[in-house]
Amino acid sequence: MNNFFELLVAGLATYRIARLIVKDEIFSKLRNAIWKKFPPERSKFGYLFTCMWCTAVWVASLLEISRIIIPNVIHPVEVVLAISAIAGLLAAYEEK
Repeated sequence: MNNFFELLVAGLATYRIARLIVKDEIFSKLRNAIWKKFPPERSKFGYLFTCMWCTAVWVASLLEISRIIIPNVIHPVEVVLAISAIAGLLAAYEEK
């Protein structure tokens, strides 16, 4: 990472992907299928899909590897995800 802006974008993109995996409805079928085979209370792999902290570590790792391999592709994707994260956080704040 060259600067604070890149770190912020990567952090927000990581948050957005982790939230998609762990909490958002769009991934519920995938989560339920994984939990069926790997119950979270008995499997660390299943537990991974219940924990934002755990998932974020793996998401951040994959984003950084992608940044090294395909930087021109991953940067625009991270920006879109970061903007989505900001919009979601603002919407949640507005609802309070």
